[in-house]
Amino acid sequence: MLTLTRSVGETIRIGDDIEVHVVEVRGGTVRLGFKAPREVAIHREEVYRQIAEANLLAAQVTADTLGALAAFAPRAAEDDADPAGGAGKVAVPGSAVAAGDADA
Repeated sequence: MLTLTRSVGETIRIGDDIEVHVVEVRGGTVRLGFKAPREVAIHREEVYRQIAEANLLAAQVTADTLGALAAFAPRAAEDDADPAGGAGKVAVPGSAVAAGDADA
């Protein structure tokens, strides 16, 4: 870990895009200001840990979750497989299937 000493009003740069400003020192508390691109996430440690824990829990998929989601899945994949060899097709009057053409 790099340890630096800075006074109020001084800045630390991280790379080309991030600045850390020492805003105030009062008792045992230091106030810092950050300038960084929007895509750089900046969090206090306790908030970062909560976000990481929530992401870990959200990534865990259980069988119950998959079963609940299966109710919303379209059934087209079952129709395409048609293990009965076409026996499950509905004959529409005037269609090739209704006329007895099994290749249609």
